[in-house]
Amino acid sequence: MTTTPEQPAGQGSDFVSTEELVRRSGAKPFTSLDDLAPEYDPFESDGEYADFLADLYASRRAGDS
Repeated sequence: MTTTPEQPAGQGSDFVSTEELVRRSGAKPFTSLDDLAPEYDPFESDGEYADFLADLYASRRAGDS
């Protein structure tokens, strides 16, 4: 796990360490890659997924200009 120092130089009084943010959020480590998979497929078809990716890549290329 990556950690942060208690309070890096130059940070204001609102600094919160990574460990404290994890504790506050209640995040738990995952034990299997299956834990990362969505409960259901958000795309109704392979075509819908392909359209989503095409739109995503086009929007990223447009941002490079």
